[in-house]
Amino acid sequence: MENTIETVYCLENPEKNIIKFATGTQLRYEDIIKEVFGVACINDLHMMLQYNKSFQTSICNSFGISEKKITLDKIIRIASKTDMLRLRNQLIEEQKNSPEDMELEADTSLQRPFDSIIKLQEGLYQWDDANFSYSAVTNGA
Repeated sequence: MENTIETVYCLENPEKNIIKFATGTQLRYEDIIKEVFGVACINDLHMMLQYNKSFQTSICNSFGISEKKITLDKIIRIASKTDMLRLRNQLIEEQKNSPEDMELEADTSLQRPFDSIIKLQEGLYQWDDANFSYSAVTNGA
């Protein structure tokens, strides 16, 4: 079913200082959980949250919370517009530092990282080629 709108998630491992973005499909079918957290699946991540003391401590320090308040949604959550701006800046920096693109200006052709329409915390967003970013989809559009 091609017409589904993908939700974009932010995965954060404060222990290893890793932040990655993925769609729901990527979470289900790719090794993104393993890349970010070093475990095979979300069920293993639940075990890490319960028993890995250094992982718990890094989450507490990163979010300023107590161990009792640690939940899975602290480290895997639906991305926000602010998260997407952080991703855009990261992609621009990577492009600036890429040796094969040195002669190109940094933001001349930033490629769309996800589908043309995505779902974030604040609602639906559509890729804008002119600004190389996602813009909110207004109702009735």
